[in-house]
Amino acid sequence: MYTENNSLNKYIGNWLFFMFINVSLIIVIGGLTRLTDSGLSITQWQLFSGIFPPLNLDQWNKYFELYKEIPEYKIQNYSMSLEEFKVIFWWEFIHRLLARIFGIFFLIPLLYFTIKLGFKKTKDLFPIFILICLQGFIGWYMVVSGLTDKVDVSHYRLSLHLFLAFLIMSLILWNFFKYKKIKVSTKKISNFFPISFLFLIFLQIIIGAFVSGMDAGTIYKTWPLMGSSYFPDDNSILNLFSVSIFDDPALVQFIHRNLAYLIFCFYLLIAIDVYKNKLSVFVSIVNVIAIILLCQIILGILTVLSDAQIILASMHQIGSILLITTSLILVFKNSRIN
Repeated sequence: MYTENNSLNKYIGNWLFFMFINVSLIIVIGGLTRLTDSGLSITQWQLFSGIFPPLNLDQWNKYFELYKEIPEYKIQNYSMSLEEFKVIFWWEFIHRLLARIFGIFFLIPLLYFTIKLGFKKTKDLFPIFILICLQGFIGWYMVVSGLTDKVDVSHYRLSLHLFLAFLIMSLILWNFFKYKKIKVSTKKISNFFPISFLFLIFLQIIIGAFVSGMDAGTIYKTWPLMGSSYFPDDNSILNLFSVSIFDDPALVQFIHRNLAYLIFCFYLLIAIDVYKNKLSVFVSIVNVIAIILLCQIILGILTVLSDAQIILASMHQIGSILLITTSLILVFKNSRIN
């Protein structure tokens, strides 16, 4: 029985890693769906029949006619042809299909491992499945916001959708570390810095979703200044204290930029602590974070200068996945719980 349980724990670890790769792929595809303005191409949520794409011209025309009823088509894409519609349709369809497959691939093994090992062994994984179900609802809640009065979805709902995706990814990865029994260090960094660093990255992801949702990345195409000054030159600094601060694209881009600088400062504090106290066990992961963080900053700058080119913006999002992943490794290794 002991050998069987150890074998199952190994399989659970492998399964969780597979699910981590899957959810990362969904985040990337979701980002591309947003960047290509494809997210509103499917205007209905059909949980079961929606797994099948249009198979003939009549079905394609049906989906296209439904799309023609929403503001995005009437205001922005009124000259779009059926062939052009198919391009944005496939992005959204693949994104939804991957999400469905992800949910099934999470639930079935979870039930199997629970039957084999008991609920006590797998209880930490059930909240993840609840979040996955919630994420499906939030995804549709987000899409609905762009079907009536606006050509885009609500940036608040978009940020919630993205935050939940990264939270699910992080919880899967954290449990993967536990099942793989990754060793923690006996020598510790002050917990404040790694946890604060991780918190700030999550906050930056939320603000980044605001930037994407409002196309705020295209407001100012200069760096390090925003126009001719450090602060947006068409705005008042008093607006930073306004209740509508997150509805102003220029201010959202300003916050996104400066939060990146703050994250870099927190990284320096971690690196100084590691090298000053000769905590060799953390050197490798801290160096990897440095490389990813530097690339992420450069990609962010290039995205702004390039008017948010899709390939750069997508790479920037991939960078956020890598940054969250490595930061979680740092926090886990620094954990006092074995």
